[in-house]
Amino acid sequence: MKIEQTQWTHTTGWTPETPGKLAGAANLVLVFGSTERLKNAHQMAEIRNTYPNALISGCSTAGEIFDITVSDDSLSVTAIHFEHTRLQTTYARVSGPEDSFCCGKELAQAVPHEGLRHVFILSDGLNVNGSELVAGLSEQLPKGTTITGGLSGDADRFEETLVLWKGQAQSHIVTLIGLYGAELNIGFGSLGGWDSFGPERLITRANGNVLYEMDGKSALELYKSYLGEHANGLPATGLLFPLSLRSADSNTGLVRTILAVDEDEQSMTFAGDMPEGSYARLMKANFNRLVDGAVAAAETSAQAIRGSTAELAILISCVGRKMVLKQRTEEEVEGVREVFGPTPALTGFYSYGEISPFIPGAKCELHNQTMTITTFSETSN
Repeated sequence: MKIEQTQWTHTTGWTPETPGKLAGAANLVLVFGSTERLKNAHQMAEIRNTYPNALISGCSTAGEIFDITVSDDSLSVTAIHFEHTRLQTTYARVSGPEDSFCCGKELAQAVPHEGLRHVFILSDGLNVNGSELVAGLSEQLPKGTTITGGLSGDADRFEETLVLWKGQAQSHIVTLIGLYGAELNIGFGSLGGWDSFGPERLITRANGNVLYEMDGKSALELYKSYLGEHANGLPATGLLFPLSLRSADSNTGLVRTILAVDEDEQSMTFAGDMPEGSYARLMKANFNRLVDGAVAAAETSAQAIRGSTAELAILISCVGRKMVLKQRTEEEVEGVREVFGPTPALTGFYSYGEISPFIPGAKCELHNQTMTITTFSETSN
């Protein structure tokens, strides 16, 4: 595996240098940037022309990760030449959350299954029910095929998210990259670091990812009562206070983040399912545990690649973590670097949702407020 990385910012332009060393040899280019950057026709054409033979994939973000730096309104570009791994890609359109399950099935059915090791998903971040998307994928993919990825972001604006298909930025789409080959080693881990507070409440009325009532009362009204003055900034301030969700027969919780509120219907829309009969509890940030969670995710993903050394690590962290950590956001990325050492290239973005099993062997889920890391390396048999 050969990798080159470069970053574009308003102040420095392309650094460390203009992309292009791998040129026609690159078969995958990952591009993460703000919605404005991805809409810049000149810059996107420059990347496509530089890597004419590559699959160019990526999405808009709530912050771009480039090595151990986190930037806004930049471009993070990672060009990769896989020496022993084949790639297949496809995309599907999604008009709204109700299409998500079928979208997942369509994506999984559209790529060859023989030899498929892993799929990496990048999705519209506002018009998808991530839980249903993962369920559709999982139903149709071959047994043993692993899934990771994330939902695109739009800073804290929640207005428009974009995904790249063949180097062109589009909304309302989900892309899948299939990776094939016995020489490919994949590791992953997903951990959070938030503390629960307040009582658990029963979800008494919901529809998919839209929550209406808890304990028979307006969910939005209850939520606002906990937020106090922060309620005026919804939905953005909701990133600071996610909900922990667990089923009646489980003690393990998933974290869900608010994407939108509807004052007329007194409802809240989340990135994933909020099933009736489940229990929800408010969460708040614990700074040290957030950084520790990122480090633990790195340790899990590093240990999962069968003893080989990671060459590439894709970090997908939630925008809510960035809002809490603020100027100390880079500390969680620096913690990941300390685990991996100097070898792997680090890239990624801050998202509206993370897709991964918690640990290898677990069921793939949509997560919010986690640091999710996918590592790749190649070995010759």
